[in-house]
Amino acid sequence: MSEANVVSDATFDDVVLKSDKPVLVDFWAPWCAPCRIVSPIVEEIAQEFEGKLSVAKVNTDENPARANSLGIRGIPTLILFKNGEEADRVVGAMPKAHLKQMVERAIG
Repeated sequence: MSEANVVSDATFDDVVLKSDKPVLVDFWAPWCAPCRIVSPIVEEIAQEFEGKLSVAKVNTDENPARANSLGIRGIPTLILFKNGEEADRVVGAMPKAHLKQMVERAIG
C-alpha cells in the first residue's frame, strides 16, 4: 500500500523535483476543511498509480516558503510535477475522476 510522502521546504527538491516519476503534490493545512475532503482521494490515487506516480503532501502552515515560491494562494492546491516541472495544477476540492484524468495525462 502506497502512502503520500510528507515533504518539507528542505526536502522538496530531492523528493519532488528530482523524482524519476511524476509527483502529485498536495498543498494543505490541518484547519482546511476542503483539504480533509481531498486527502483520502489523494491517498486512493497514490494506491491506484503505485509504481507510476509518487504522491507528496506539504503542510503550508509548516512549510510556507515552497508554497509562496509556487504562487499558491488557496488550499488545497494539487500540483503535478513531471521531470521537475509543473505539468498541471488544480485548486480546491476536485472529484477523484478529475484528478485521475490529470494523472493519466502525465503518465500517459
